[in-house]
Amino acid sequence: MAKYAIGLDYGTLSVRALMVDIHTGEEVATSVYEYPHGVMETRIPSGKKLPSGWALQDPQDYMDGLITTVRNVMKQSNILPEEVIGIGLDFTSSTILPVKADKTPLCFLPEFKDEPHAYVKLWKHHGGEEEALQIDQIAKERGEKWISLYGGKVSSEWMMPKILETIHHAPEVYKEADRIMEAMDWIIWELTGEESRSACGAGYKAFYHHEMGYPSKDFFKALDPMMENIVEEKLDAPIKGIGETAGYLTDSMARVLGLLPGTPVGTAIIDAHSSLVGSGISKPGTMMIIVGTSSCHMILSEAEEGIPGVAGIVKDGIMPGYFGYEAGQCCVGDHFAWFTDNCVPVSYEAEAKEKGISIHQLLTEKLSGYKAGQSGLIALDWFNGVRSPLMDFNLNGLIMGMNLLTKPEEIYLSLIEATAYGTRMIVESFEEAGVPVDSIVLSGGIPLKNKMLIQVYTDICNREIKICGSSNASAMGAAILGIAAASEQTTGYKTANEAAEKLGRINDEVYTPNPENAAVYDKLYAEYKTLHEYFGKGANDVMKRLNAIRDMQK
Repeated sequence: MAKYAIGLDYGTLSVRALMVDIHTGEEVATSVYEYPHGVMETRIPSGKKLPSGWALQDPQDYMDGLITTVRNVMKQSNILPEEVIGIGLDFTSSTILPVKADKTPLCFLPEFKDEPHAYVKLWKHHGGEEEALQIDQIAKERGEKWISLYGGKVSSEWMMPKILETIHHAPEVYKEADRIMEAMDWIIWELTGEESRSACGAGYKAFYHHEMGYPSKDFFKALDPMMENIVEEKLDAPIKGIGETAGYLTDSMARVLGLLPGTPVGTAIIDAHSSLVGSGISKPGTMMIIVGTSSCHMILSEAEEGIPGVAGIVKDGIMPGYFGYEAGQCCVGDHFAWFTDNCVPVSYEAEAKEKGISIHQLLTEKLSGYKAGQSGLIALDWFNGVRSPLMDFNLNGLIMGMNLLTKPEEIYLSLIEATAYGTRMIVESFEEAGVPVDSIVLSGGIPLKNKMLIQVYTDICNREIKICGSSNASAMGAAILGIAAASEQTTGYKTANEAAEKLGRINDEVYTPNPENAAVYDKLYAEYKTLHEYFGKGANDVMKRLNAIRDMQK
């Protein structure tokens, strides 16, 4: 009898289920569910308006997506329930929600339907920027050891700033919540009936360390007296490493999904990290970069070294047996989309329509034959703030060098180049800290669609690059962790590492640097670093002053 695993990939706008043959890696069936509420950035369902920088979601979308996609892949594949040996899932993070002891999200309760803080705070929710600065300051004043493992700076995208923001602006939500969950752990709880915390989510987003645990009560009390006992009251649950079994499918969920009760469920992983698993990277040396709406840079290491701007170093946080490092850029595909949605002339839209191609394809076509530096432009990729290495979400994008002859495609190219410069800074910071980056693998929908972007990254980083061999790398990684949740007797695999090596995919094609372009990009990269230092490290805080004026006028 053939055996299969299901991987659930919870992204920013949708959830995907992928059915995988556990021995061949064949992707048997897939189903996508778009969240009806999408990302709520301007108002919640009650009509209440949201401040700038907010990003909320409705948790009902997650459950509806789970049920719909799993049923769909079972129907498409005609696979029997007993042939499914495991389920795994990945999720955007830090995406948090306050819930009652029976798992009910507070936003489902009538008394909280008009309270934004009762909803899911998505990973890119930046409403807690002031709280992140407060946590950062207090941690440094107290000499907290753990902060060096987070690049020396706290991000508003993480769990604790979002919780502290709730305490400051809606303390009744915090008091009423019996638990505050990463969304990935909430789904696992729904599937298995057992509350646990993924080492991946807790480690990268909630300051948990495999030896030190969470920060002390004294530290949390220094943030706010209400947080003194946050671990015991809101967070405490078994921490499970990647590759471990989180639990087993309950009778009720099995009936809803059309699966067998007792089906093993793997510990959840952050969506970007899951792509590393899905690409078959099981050892140190290879950096995986997920290029999507944002980008996440991950690498495995046997050493635990604090690196500026790294968003976490977690033991067993990505693959068993290694420290997993995470860095990232929070605006990549998002600002390509911003440009095509807002800055492309009508004539370009008409031309793309006539040719039957997308605007992105048309712009790429017009850039055919362009040489490095030909546009005279340089940009900063800060359109959604900066994750690594500055960890500052109160910064903005910049495009420099435009004149009356500047063409739309040249601006588009400058934005692509900017994201590659940001990636090079991250790579160099790893190598300076003694964590070698021997090779790079790109994953995500953008590299699969845009070979020009891959070559730009190759030339700017001046090293060979390969591409992940699956368009569903995160879902594949989740499926592999579903396989790891089952016994070796059932699957034939001893560890998640072994399953990843067998089933993960990287294309054979290698992109190599163009020496002439690489030489020019070295000069442009030096200019990027100058702008990075000037606007990002306090020499000129004009971006923050502009943001303050903007906020005063709203």
